[in-house]
Order: sequence, then C-alpha cells, then structure tokens
Amino acid sequence: MSRFAIQGGYIIKSARDVVADKYIIVEDSLISEITDVLPLDIVDVLGGPLDIVMPGLINTHTHAPMTLFRGIADDLPLMAWLNDHIFPAEAKFVDKDFVYLGSLLAAWEMTRSGTTAFCDGYFFEDEVGKAAREVGIRAWLGEGILQFPSPSLADPSRTIEHSREFISRWMEDSLINPTVFPHATYTCTPALLSQAFELSQEFGIIFQIHLSETLSEVAQIRDRYNMTPVELLDSIGCLAPNTLAAHCVILSSDEIALLAERGVSVAHNAESNMKLASGIAPIPEMLARGVNVSLGTDGCASNNNLDMIGELSCVAKLHKINTMDPTVLDECTTFALATQNGASALNFAGGILDVGRPADIIVLDGTCPNLVPVHNPVSHVVYAANGSNVKDVVINGAVVVKGYRSLTVDEEALIRECRKIQKKISRI
Repeated sequence: MSRFAIQGGYIIKSARDVVADKYIIVEDSLISEITDVLPLDIVDVLGGPLDIVMPGLINTHTHAPMTLFRGIADDLPLMAWLNDHIFPAEAKFVDKDFVYLGSLLAAWEMTRSGTTAFCDGYFFEDEVGKAAREVGIRAWLGEGILQFPSPSLADPSRTIEHSREFISRWMEDSLINPTVFPHATYTCTPALLSQAFELSQEFGIIFQIHLSETLSEVAQIRDRYNMTPVELLDSIGCLAPNTLAAHCVILSSDEIALLAERGVSVAHNAESNMKLASGIAPIPEMLARGVNVSLGTDGCASNNNLDMIGELSCVAKLHKINTMDPTVLDECTTFALATQNGASALNFAGGILDVGRPADIIVLDGTCPNLVPVHNPVSHVVYAANGSNVKDVVINGAVVVKGYRSLTVDEEALIRECRKIQKKISRI
C-alpha cells in the first residue's frame, strides 16, 4: 500500500470549501484523511506550507493528437480551417505513430499544467489510450464516427463496429474510459447518430458530440433537415444525461431549456470559439437554467494550448465583458466548471478533495510571485495563476509530476520525435 501526504497552506476542497494549513493523506488511489497534523509514519510529503492544493483540472473536450498540428492553420473560420486545412492534413499525416506521439505530447503538456483527466475524440484512439496510460493521466476516449472514410477506417460502413471494438478493449481499464464519439450532425446521418447513441446506451458510457458550434453549421442542418442540430438530436433521442455536447455556441432559449430538461452536459471551449470567431456560448443562461457546464480547451490546432488554468481565466473575463456585468461567472462558479462540473459531465467521482474521493490532486507553488500574497486562493487560481505554477501532480494516487518535472515522460526523447514530424509537415 502506498501512503504519502500533501501539505497545503490553502486546500481548495471544492469551489466554496477552502481550509487552511492541512495535510491530505493519500493511500493507494484514494484520499484517506485531511488532517491538521502529519501522521508519524509518513515520510514522503509533497507541497508545502505556502502552497495552494486543489483538485486536478478536468478537460472535457479536446483532440490530443492535434498537438502536432499546433499553428499550421491559424486565423481562419471553422469550416475553412476544417475543410481546407485540417481534413487534408489529417488524410496525409495521421497514422498510429502520429497519434501516439501527439498524445504523449498532449498528456505531458496537460499534466505539467495541472490537468489530471481529459475527454478526447479522434482517430486511432487506442494509441491515445496507450499514451495516456504511459503518462498516467485519466482519459475518456472516443474513436471518431463519421459517414465517410477516416484516417483510421477506410470503410465507413464499419464505423459503429469499429467503435464497438475500441470500447470492448478498454471497458475494464482503471484509467481509460471509452466513450462513443460521432463527430457532428453535419458529418453523420441521423441513422448513424441513432446507432451511435444506442451503442453508448448498450455500454452505459458517455456519448460525446460537437453541437451547434457555428451559425453556418446551424444553417446547414436547417437546410438539410428543417431543424437545428439540437432539435435534430432530440428528435432521434440522442439528448440524455450521458450526452456531452461540445461548444453549444448557437442556441435559443428554448434549446437551452431542452438541454437542461434532458440532463445534457456541455463542454464550453471559449478560447477555441474565440480564435475561430465561432461566437460566445450563452454560458450564464445555461447555468441559470440548470445545465451542467464544464470546460474544454479543444485541440491545439484551434486554441493553441492545453492550459486549463489559462482557460479558466479567459472564460471568467469573456462572459463579464460579453454581458457587461462583472458579477457574471464569479471565481467560485468558474472554478467549478473545470473541477466538479467536469467530473459530473463524465460521471466521475473526482473534481472534489474529500475522504474517499479519487486522489487526483495538484499543487500550485505559493512562492511564485504571481501568487503572492494570498487573500483568496480560489480567485488566485482563476485570475492570477497559470499552468507553469503547477509543481506537483498526483493522479489516481500516483505522483506523475514532482517539483515541476514529469516522472513518466522522457521529455528530451519526445521532443526529438515530435521535431521529426514537424519537419515532415513543414514541407507541405
């Protein structure tokens, strides 16, 4: 049995529950105690008396392998970015090695900046799972379901069976959780979406999908089906408590009410939506209506980083200026998006630090100048911190980052391999 402690001058158990000068005791994969005094039998202690200790961040929407496409197609609207640049680049370069290395790079970046769990959809997702396992990060993964050939499946008629096979391989893993991932209403027929949802119900897992991301997407689906993407999914029974809808930028008030009624969770991707000029999702109204809103970065080709602390700061400020109301998305509400709300979206017991909860914990260095002094630690995480302040990371009770150094990644070797792929792509 592994047993160690994490010391914090400030321990953020949840957004509205902060305690001072405590030790968190970790036994195996769980938190066993939060105490004032270090037990005599414990020798190994992470953190320190000035540090901020908090739940690991949960990124509910990304495409991890796309780290290797970081910066190849900037300053474009979504459909031009996707159809003219990303899809052709994926067809040319994406294979198992690309996905594995890109996912290693993503998992390294995420753990180093405080993310302990992520939800991903892409191709060759077995390779994403392999990389996530090596780094030691939790992952919810979905093999892309499309109505046309993809880099990992030449025959689209097999896309549901292909996803079923992927799910079966990972159902019993302690860190990797399979999901069902039909890409979007504009890349999947209603029949295919229904089959994908039935697959998620069969296994009792997350059904994740891009939804109502842009005005052009909504117009395209209206022209095709005389319904919005939300209405289309509801008409075929795909809106449910296991549905995780990414983006949800273009929504009516009635659609927001429908998402709340159906128990759908939303993955808000503010920085990606800003960069692609997709719009600003109506997050304050969603929260007011009772929609569970979580936070994602999207992929590195449209963000262009995986720093969830930076995403928190952006989200809080974006909605204040959009509504001209500084009280919208206060620090506690924003903090919850990336912790307990993310856990709820994934049906995961994490996102909160308490006895019996998973030991997914990060430590922010309280000696960093941007974190001094500390009047409000939750405010510091949202408004003052950045990913480089994360010095220690524990996932599932295992230390994966210690003193800013990854314990699970051969950093120099990974950089060398990624540079090789960069040279191939740069010759486009």
